[in-house]
Amino acid sequence: MTHKQHPLGTGFTPASTADDVLAGLDLSGKNVVITGGHNGLGLEAARALSKVGAAVTVASRYPGAAATRLTGIDHVEVSRLDLLDPASIEAFAERWIDSGRPLHILVNGAAPPGPAELVQDARGYEIQFATNHLGHFQLTNALLPALRAAGGARVVNVTSGAQRMGDIRWEDPHFANGYDGHAAYAQSKTANVLHAVELDRRWAEDGIRGYAVHPGVVVGTNLNRGMPAEVLLEMGLIDENGEPVIDPEVGKKTPEQGASTIVFGAASPLLEGIGGVYLKDNDISRLDDEPRELTADQIPAEVASHSIDPKSAERLWTLSEELLKT
Repeated sequence: MTHKQHPLGTGFTPASTADDVLAGLDLSGKNVVITGGHNGLGLEAARALSKVGAAVTVASRYPGAAATRLTGIDHVEVSRLDLLDPASIEAFAERWIDSGRPLHILVNGAAPPGPAELVQDARGYEIQFATNHLGHFQLTNALLPALRAAGGARVVNVTSGAQRMGDIRWEDPHFANGYDGHAAYAQSKTANVLHAVELDRRWAEDGIRGYAVHPGVVVGTNLNRGMPAEVLLEMGLIDENGEPVIDPEVGKKTPEQGASTIVFGAASPLLEGIGGVYLKDNDISRLDDEPRELTADQIPAEVASHSIDPKSAERLWTLSEELLKT
């Protein structure tokens, strides 16, 4: 399989922050939508992008609480969006398009905490796949006119190195035949990557480029929120005093470091003319299909072949359209 996963040698490092990546850029006049932009990595991305002049709209299920979290950040507004409610998604997109604003950057970042047991939405869809992928897929398609109007736009899907750990369950994407929370999370994150690959193939001629971003592991995000302290300690994510362990070289990052690759995908001129790729540590990830165990000292996060397979990407797009019809 030919692929585009060739690192550029950007000069940034795993320890670079969002401010480092955006240094010297002026995003005045650029409009940004960030789902989940009031928590964790999304909040840091919103802060950093607004700091360099972008007008940021945070899409949140709870706009009042989101507005409180965003107090003190300039150029930011909040609009209601429930990614599990197709009507809410359409309403958000209609409000945006009716405003007449082009959309230069869409960051699909919201994600629910992974449930221990099977949780389904009103349609009977597994909640991680429904939120992380289907909701964002519907939102992105609904915002297509505004993305086209930008005359150059980027869609950034926040994924995870967990994409290495599982493919799409084509015959049972909603785990009707037995639930595995880790497999469900991995499937949803693989879907984020495949969505970016196919989006870029379909829309690059319109000036719309797609990226999937692995931000690293940041203690306190939805990936690990609610995990028992003993599990976090065993994983090497906190120390014996309960403090986060920061080691960006192995993927354990601060929020500022974790958000850096998100804003790199959103705005870095180093990606001009490039799309449909998976990013990590502020660069294009290399392809790596070597099985490597997740340990306290090693967090494998390079992209795997199944996550960027063009046939799978096209198949997922078709499946997603079918699921949204019901």
